[in-house]
Amino acid sequence: MTDNTMPAYKPGERDTRPWGEWEVLDLGTENNEEFCIKRIIVTPGGVLSLQSHKLRREEWTVLEGVLEVTRNDEILSLNPGETVHIPQGAVHRMANRGTVNAVVKEIQRGVCREDDIERFEDIYGRDVS
Repeated sequence: MTDNTMPAYKPGERDTRPWGEWEVLDLGTENNEEFCIKRIIVTPGGVLSLQSHKLRREEWTVLEGVLEVTRNDEILSLNPGETVHIPQGAVHRMANRGTVNAVVKEIQRGVCREDDIERFEDIYGRDVS
């Protein structure tokens, strides 16, 4: 399953956002679906947009710091070594309420494209659906 109308990630691609930054560590195809592994850094006070994805699911593992996770109606607090699964279509976000960076390994599976983001809420004033 692919959607060639959206640009694909590239190895080493990175971006800085108001909440921190991300970098693509690896990508490929496994079991006939795409995967993308990112390293995400959420700075203290950083909050990603409340969003969902139509084409992929995600798995987040906290490597450093503490991460607040919104997944549909749940709010979870994850410590280093803990993992959460974000089903395809789930409304979700990461936030760092602590005083040190939260570092997260994100594994995307499905169709992995940056354009596959539907935003519902954003504290930085970016466009929402």
